[in-house]
Amino acid sequence: MAPYFEIVKSFADVPITDGVETKSFLEASDGLAMMFDLFGSQIFGFVQADIKSNINGVRNRYHSKENLSHTLESLVENEAKESRRDGTPCLVRLIRGLSLTCQALQHMQRDKSAELHVCFRKSYDSVLKQHHTFIIRSVVYVAIRAVPRRREFLDKIAQGSSQERLDKEMARWLEALDIIVDRMSTFLESGGYGKV
Repeated sequence: MAPYFEIVKSFADVPITDGVETKSFLEASDGLAMMFDLFGSQIFGFVQADIKSNINGVRNRYHSKENLSHTLESLVENEAKESRRDGTPCLVRLIRGLSLTCQALQHMQRDKSAELHVCFRKSYDSVLKQHHTFIIRSVVYVAIRAVPRRREFLDKIAQGSSQERLDKEMARWLEALDIIVDRMSTFLESGGYGKV
């Protein structure tokens, strides 16, 4: 069986020409959210629920104004002209969640001995900590400690494939996600649409 990153829409396959193509981005984001289902528990539930909710918010905006939402950038710019803005706040929070996951998995790839909870803790501290109250941070830290061990995580997403094949595909996937997260973070912050 192919590694998980090969059977879902890859962020590497999301076109970025005039901007980040909304439809492909949402499909790739769905794949990331479904990755957490591989563990059969609610350990990653706080991340997954947030990501899914925000994907749905962006998708609702996209479907309501497809002709004005071909790219994430056009979706945000056109929504800014309206009195009701539901898609943009969801996109800001979605980019935060994607950034958290991306950074954690990048830490894991760079440090071959780091346990997953250490990687997610570093990522949480740099991406989301400043957006949460002390109480929320405490809950998140407890949840992070309960993430699967590194080996278990890698075995689940490799789905029987070789470690080399998994590393190659995950690196491709994360590199593309990182580009999208950086691009959208800059766009959202510089346009005054929200701080990631």
